Formats: sequence, structure tokens, C-alpha cells
Amino acid sequence: MSQIVLKVHPKDNVIVALKDLTNGQTLNYDGVEYVIQEDIPAKHKFFMYDMKKGEEIIMYGVLVGKAQMDIKRGFRMSTENTRHAAEPYTYRKVNYEWQVPDVSKFKGRTFNGYHRQDGRVGTANYWLFIPTVFCENRNMDVIREAMHNELGYAVTDKYKQYTKSLLEAYHRGEDVVSVSFEPSSLLQKNVNRPFKNVDGIKFLNHQGGCGGIRQDAAVLSKLLAAYADHPNVGGVTVLSLGCQNLQTQDFLNDLKALNPDFDKPLYVFEQQQSQSEEELISEAIRKSFEGMVEINKLERKPASLDKLCIGVKCGGSDGFSGISANPAVGYASDMVVALGGKILLAEFPELCGAEQNLIDRTKDENAARKFIKLMSAYSDSAEKAGSGFYMNPSPGNIKDGLITDAIKSNGAALKGGTSPVVDVLDYTEVAKKPGLSLVCTPGNDVEATTGKAASGATLILFTTGLGTPTGNPVCPTIKVSTNSNLTKRMNDIIDIDCGPVIDGEKTIAQMGEDILEYCIKAASGEVVPKAVLLNQDDFIPWKRGVSL
Repeated sequence: MSQIVLKVHPKDNVIVALKDLTNGQTLNYDGVEYVIQEDIPAKHKFFMYDMKKGEEIIMYGVLVGKAQMDIKRGFRMSTENTRHAAEPYTYRKVNYEWQVPDVSKFKGRTFNGYHRQDGRVGTANYWLFIPTVFCENRNMDVIREAMHNELGYAVTDKYKQYTKSLLEAYHRGEDVVSVSFEPSSLLQKNVNRPFKNVDGIKFLNHQGGCGGIRQDAAVLSKLLAAYADHPNVGGVTVLSLGCQNLQTQDFLNDLKALNPDFDKPLYVFEQQQSQSEEELISEAIRKSFEGMVEINKLERKPASLDKLCIGVKCGGSDGFSGISANPAVGYASDMVVALGGKILLAEFPELCGAEQNLIDRTKDENAARKFIKLMSAYSDSAEKAGSGFYMNPSPGNIKDGLITDAIKSNGAALKGGTSPVVDVLDYTEVAKKPGLSLVCTPGNDVEATTGKAASGATLILFTTGLGTPTGNPVCPTIKVSTNSNLTKRMNDIIDIDCGPVIDGEKTIAQMGEDILEYCIKAASGEVVPKAVLLNQDDFIPWKRGVSL
């Protein structure tokens, strides 16, 4: 049954509005009558009790802020009356007991993926172009236009046709306002592609590789090596200028260190050793075409669900993120872990206030202390730059009910579920252990998804309440909406609607099972996420500077 308000945790002293509430409205919740003292939009919170200045505000059962002034019950939580606060954290040995979800209906299930020689299984089979330096971006763009268009991977034809129609109207002396755009439906598969088993040609354009500091180039090299070795990648073409900080041999050394038995087709071209730009580009296209012929011979085959490695991410979050989509994804995460798979939870600035719970769930003391060290160093660097995790919520987050970073973070952490933490990974480290791993990345949507893919995610579940077009070049990104209004308004980018949780039509467990079912289909190539269909191939390396 649909509710209009919700108290998330028994210890909370705020209540979430699931529907718009009006000034003077009286409502009864859990046997207590509340009179609303101002208009409260859906997704925002109101106070259950009179609050004195300095009193602690509790949500998700933990400290998320403190009152900046005396506040009467029934008033809305806002940036004016609430400031961020979070409990300190430390390592303490806790015998954490996990309530394992029922996964009986998924036992014995498989997905159809691409089996690699090292035992990992990809959910896609991509040909990857890597520039070692930003100087090669233009050549990457030329190759992309040529190969995407001719091999059936382009998605811009409708816009080209629209531009052509505008030009024709202009030449006829007509008012271009009268030229209407005809949207086209997205196709699951492009029937004109000659390589049926090559899911895409991807390009890692970036702004690094030279300039900056040498440490930036070293981190970038490890990142690019992780992408080359990714189970969703079938073959690689590398374009280098020659004189840059990130030398080709550095990249090859990092690739060998990561996987001594790397056996995928790999072609390297150095522009300063070529006779001309035409020779460089034409040779790169020809060799890559030959490589695609080879990887097209691979076919999807059944794999057990323990071969899944799923990254969980949120962006464009709202006040429903921690109530519908994130806990539903968290339930799916717990099922994947129970089935022997891997889950990657990142975005360290968005774990602020949730640290103690994660530390208490970490099985290995060394891993727990690694998390504390990484988290503390990250927080300190932000504060030294004159910022801090408390400044993390964006204007859009705040407008839609995420008033403090601790509220945002405790809702965000729910994506990882409740299973024990088996490992803590620094940026570019690859997940090896089954179970839930924490990955050090910024909260920035693209920097975070870039880092998750480097750690081995073969699918990303990306929750959003406001809508965001983010994707990843090598890791299919599945958009999960927190509310049905967003799904209707931005249906072209949303894959899964968690609005039924808010409307009382589905439980978190039911929604979590639906999400896992979709993941199995996406991993098998039976459905293609919208971000993939739209070629939303966002890639931003993190320079280890301050990025929230």
C-alpha cells in the first residue's frame, strides 16, 4: 500500500516525505500525529521533535547532521537549519554476522559471456583503441569516424540527417523552425554490422600522458593497462606519439605485470616513427580490422553467475536514492555475493559517515586499516585544499533532499548491500576475491565509473534520481531510476524503474531480484543498456588530486 511518509530507521528523528506535504497538513504515522509547519516537497525530511541548537540529527540510524538553530517539529530539514556531522571511526574487532539472502531461484543459473584464457568471463567483446598521450586524440577521432560509420557502430545518423534537412531548408529560403526532428527508436542490435560477435569499437581519449607530473603518467599507465586486460576487451590498438612521459614500454611493462600471460591481439603504432599521418592512420585501421576478424570468431558461451563482477554507482542522486534504488541494488549485490560473484563499491567521498559500518564488516584487519588510511588521507587532502567531504552534495542533490554529505553517503553506501567486506582496493587495483570490495575513487560520476572498470567490473549498476547520461567505454552501464517520474521523463536513458518501491507496489527484495534478472540478460547480450546503445563512452582518469 502506498505511503505518504517514511521513517527509514527506528532510531531516526526525521521522517521522509514520499509525497508533497502542505503547510498545516495533519498526518498520522506509527500512531503519532504530526502537523506540517511549511510546504515540504517529496524527497525532503521533516523533524519529528523540537530540536535545540547543536542537537544531533539521526537518519539511517546514524549521525548525519546537527541543528544550527532551534527547530520546531514539523519543519523541513534544510541547509539553513542543518549542518553536516558524522561520527569518528576506528578499527574495532567485531564478529559481524551476515543475513544471507535467499538465492534459491538463481542457483544453477548462467549467463552467456565471452570466456577469456585467464578464466574471467566478459559480458561484451570490444575492440579498444588506447592513446598513450593526448596528442593522439585527433587521430583517434579520425579513426572513430571512419570505423564507426562503415562498420555499423555509429549512433549519430539521425542527427546528421536532421542537420542535412536544416541545410536544405536554408538553401530553399525556408524558416528552419519549421523543420521538425524525427526521433528514431534505439535498436537492440545493428543488423548491418559485419562483425556479429564484436559488440563495439571503443576509444579511450584522455588529456594525460605528458605534462603534469610523472606520477600522473605512471597512474595513467596502470589504468590503461587495466583496460587493455579487461575481460570485456577482445583486442587493443595503441597509438603513441613517441616523446611523451608515458612511454609505450611503460604501458607494456604494466600490462605484463598485471597479466604475464596476456594473449589478446595487441598492435602498437608510434607516430614519430611513421612516414606520414596517412600511413599511421591507414595502418592502424587495417591491423585493427584484421584483429576484429579474429575476435569475431569468439562466441558467447554459458558461465555461472559467480563470474559476474558488478560495480555499483550513484549519480544525480535525490532524496529517494537511499530509499528505493540504492537498497534495491544493494539487495541484488547481496545475491551476487551469495552466488559467489564480485561487487565493487567505490566513491570514497560518498562513504563519509558510513565508515564505521563498513569497517565493522571488513573481515581482514589489514584491509580495514587500509580503508582507514585511504579514507583519512583523501579527507585530509580535501581539507588542505580548503574543501572537505561535507561539501560533496551538489546543488541538484540539495534541491532534491540530500542536505548533508552524511545523508547522501549513508544512502549511497546501501548500494553495496550488507555482506562482509572482503577486500579494499586502491585506484587501478583489480578485484581478485569473490565478495564485496571497496575501491578508492572520487565521487565524480565519470572518474568513479572509470575506476570501477579498471578494477574489473564487467557491468555497472548506476542509480540516479535526477538523471545522468554517464556510461563507460568497456563496461555496460545500467541506469536504475529512483522514481517513476524520472523514468517517464528520461526514458531514453533509464533501464530499470525503482519507482514501484516508493509507490508501495514492490518490496526492496522483489526489486532487487528484478535488477539481478536484468543483469543476467545484459551480461548475455539479450538486452543492451541504453548507455551502450547511445555510445555514452565516458572516460576520465583520476590524477589523485582533490576530486569529490
